Amino acid sequence: MSGTPRDSARDAAELAAVQPLRPADSSRWRGFVLPVAAIALWWLLSSLDIANSALLVSPAKVFDTAVDQVVTGRLWRALSASLLREATGFTIGTLAGLLLGALLGLSPLFNRIVGPSFNTFKQISLFAWIPLISVWFGLGDVAKVVFLSLAALVPVVVNTCDGIRTVPPGLLEVARVYGFTRWQTVTQVVLPAALPAIFTGVYLALIYSWLATIGAEYLLVAGKGIGNTLIEGSEHFQMDLVIFGMVVIGTVGWLMNAAARALERRLARWTGRAN
Repeated sequence: MSGTPRDSARDAAELAAVQPLRPADSSRWRGFVLPVAAIALWWLLSSLDIANSALLVSPAKVFDTAVDQVVTGRLWRALSASLLREATGFTIGTLAGLLLGALLGLSPLFNRIVGPSFNTFKQISLFAWIPLISVWFGLGDVAKVVFLSLAALVPVVVNTCDGIRTVPPGLLEVARVYGFTRWQTVTQVVLPAALPAIFTGVYLALIYSWLATIGAEYLLVAGKGIGNTLIEGSEHFQMDLVIFGMVVIGTVGWLMNAAARALERRLARWTGRAN
């Protein structure tokens, strides 16, 4: 034998302590491999004139456009207008979704009356509402906020209702044994148990409302916004402006996703401590 059991156990513990660090450190950078490779290929194609320069502008040209948009303040004006619409529509749709989802999940009578109509409503494509919204509310910010509210509403309603309905019966039985009132059962048992599902709905509403923001600005063209930046670039055949707008949209969406995931982890730790 090469050593005592104590030595073997010590060596195994030291190896286990060191070994997990390597994958964690390397995996942190794996997500950058594809973007870096895509940018390198893009740069190569534009430098060697393999692709039509009018259709595929160089990264340097896009960078110059980005600097111009930042220095002149056009980026901030467009982005602030888009984010304000997104925040307003997301808030309205989420609050309405939480209320409607809670009523559908908690009240069998309300679910029998409203549930079939909502199930029909959620099957209608979001963009199918554009003609009706444009006729009723015009092409301004009100129409766009209504459109974004609809985008945020459905995922919140569905996940809130499902989260409430899937509360383990054992928790409800414990609440009944301890003599909880209806209000106490809902606030102290049902809603905390449904919180992960509710947060999933809110997270989806945040993503859907941002995507709908760009769609609304592209289809309801009145006003400022990052979607209108894409339209401007397309109309003037400025592919550098179009690509810049796409990069901004993707970056903002990534930041929203990262913030939501960080909040979800904090919420999970909080609920874990609460339990």
